[in-house]
Amino acid sequence: MANPGEPSGRGPVHRIRAGVERARGIAQRTILWRVWERMLEIEFVDRSVALAGKAFVSFFPLVIVVAAFVPASVRTSIFSALTHRLGVEGEALQTAKAAFATSDDVRRATGVVGIVLTVFYATSFTTALQRIYLRAWRRPLGGRTGAYTRGPAWLLVMLGFMAASGALRGLFDGVFTVAFLFLALATNTLLWWFTAWFMLKGEVRWRVLLPTGVVTAVANGFYTVYANVWMEHVVQRNEEQFGVFGITLALVTWFSGAAICLVIGACAGPVLAEDEGAIGSFIRGADPDLLVAGAPPALDAPDRELRLRDAFTPVEEADQNA
Repeated sequence: MANPGEPSGRGPVHRIRAGVERARGIAQRTILWRVWERMLEIEFVDRSVALAGKAFVSFFPLVIVVAAFVPASVRTSIFSALTHRLGVEGEALQTAKAAFATSDDVRRATGVVGIVLTVFYATSFTTALQRIYLRAWRRPLGGRTGAYTRGPAWLLVMLGFMAASGALRGLFDGVFTVAFLFLALATNTLLWWFTAWFMLKGEVRWRVLLPTGVVTAVANGFYTVYANVWMEHVVQRNEEQFGVFGITLALVTWFSGAAICLVIGACAGPVLAEDEGAIGSFIRGADPDLLVAGAPPALDAPDRELRLRDAFTPVEEADQNA
């Protein structure tokens, strides 16, 4: 019961609410909160699930098909990079090896026409990836979001990166060194720095996109280390319960986590670049503009406070239902 001498509405409940509102106000002024809001704005749950699903049904098969048409040394490097990322060991590793070892069967079943069709089918993944970057940076979609040449070009870059990463890992022969750690971080940063610039159609300045590459590389690095801890056990348990289908479930789970890392990097980039404090000034440099000359202006930010449901529902649809 409230103190009789205390004004109405000033009891413990009121003080708790006031404290929560003060804490919320402080949090809303932080960069982490603004990154969270940008993730809500792009419906990060819906985008991540879509990206993970397309990665599994289009990008992953593409890697297997393309690996069958390249020299054995390149195929081994791609396999090494992929299995390390996935944290696959034990019987699941043998299953993955079998998929890459049957290159003759894949070539006979696929052919040149098949690999071309596979590459273009895999562009559904790059289209989903590009939409994440465009939405995060509030760029207009235009009529060329899924341009036919942009998707295959990025896929070739990604496959080349995987081959180079696997070869680099082979040189170190599994020995962990600080030099290898920094080299892996630098190469991953370059990959995602280029990816952001490429997916944004060159409309955003190179300099302001660097944080996107760094955050994505760091998030992916931590996730890879974490996956190497739990993925083997998840794959083994799922395989015992569901067979090959269990391995599929584990891979979809991994791709979902990797997609979240990409979304975090994509959303952190514009928030850091737009910061009005010292961080934003350093990122932008002498030029206050984020876009290159002649690029279309950015889209408007949402005109209402975003909620958790926006992570699942498009902002426009949520506005209509409000």
